[in-house]
Amino acid sequence: MSKPAMRRLLLLVGAVVLMLSGCQEKDQPKPNPAEGRYLIYYMNAAATKLVPRAYEAQAEGQEALVEELMEQFVNVPKDLDAQSALTDKVAYQSGRLEDQVLYLYFDVNYTSMKPEREILCRAALTRTMTQIEGIDYINIYCGDQPLIDRQGNLVGILSSSDFIMNTSNVNAYEKTELTLYFANAAGDKLVSEKREVVHNINTSMEQLIVEQLIAGPGEEGHSPTLPSDCKILSLSVTDNVCYINFDSAFLSTSLAVNEYIPIYSIVDSLSERTAITRVQIMVNGSKDVMFRDVVSLNTTFERSQEYIEEAR
Repeated sequence: MSKPAMRRLLLLVGAVVLMLSGCQEKDQPKPNPAEGRYLIYYMNAAATKLVPRAYEAQAEGQEALVEELMEQFVNVPKDLDAQSALTDKVAYQSGRLEDQVLYLYFDVNYTSMKPEREILCRAALTRTMTQIEGIDYINIYCGDQPLIDRQGNLVGILSSSDFIMNTSNVNAYEKTELTLYFANAAGDKLVSEKREVVHNINTSMEQLIVEQLIAGPGEEGHSPTLPSDCKILSLSVTDNVCYINFDSAFLSTSLAVNEYIPIYSIVDSLSERTAITRVQIMVNGSKDVMFRDVVSLNTTFERSQEYIEEAR
């Protein structure tokens, strides 16, 4: 696999549709923690969705229940056509309760799971453990370090609502095809790249597009247009104008591309997939910035074909 393709894979925020079939849960006895009945969430054989299975716990007390449910979480019933959300390379180490947060500790192999599986694993762990009375959140640790996502951000505490919006909309993720513009090998023109992305439905299309540009290209011969450590401080849309506020990493000159290429990589990618007609770029909240001492950001930018390389 090429290095750009590997980078794209590692930075992808989720790559499968998180589906919890309504009929599956309907067929299960309803969970009732007060009577010791819980749903343990496994993964289907294709590793594309979660499969709940009712379980009657014997333990009493939060800590004992955590250990019992985790034992069931790791060991799939033989009569169930499913697999554990954790791979067999990942070892559960311990759990720790603090207020309403359950801290779950796994070995460092947790981070070796593919991004799409790890997202489903987060959901399975959260939905299983937050059924225990008094546990409203979980926080995942790998070794002695808190879980970091593929873009270097802390995942932090998770609640069941992070994955399931409501009972009428159980699909928290959807698949979208994007057309993104990255730099050509020479860094003087933009080239298009098609990409299928599975994302949380609460993430705006504009945010998703810019995040994917930061993640970088996945095809040979394409070059990044934004620094990989660039952060989006805020993003909003008003009257078809997209206002993007980056941190100072946006100003990095380490990328070997012409000055206008990063600007129009953003503008042309946004206008390709959304109703955006103009883009205002800011750095640390200010638009009074000269990008690479050449391009004034004190204006809005419209789509331009000038920087797109003609198809051969």
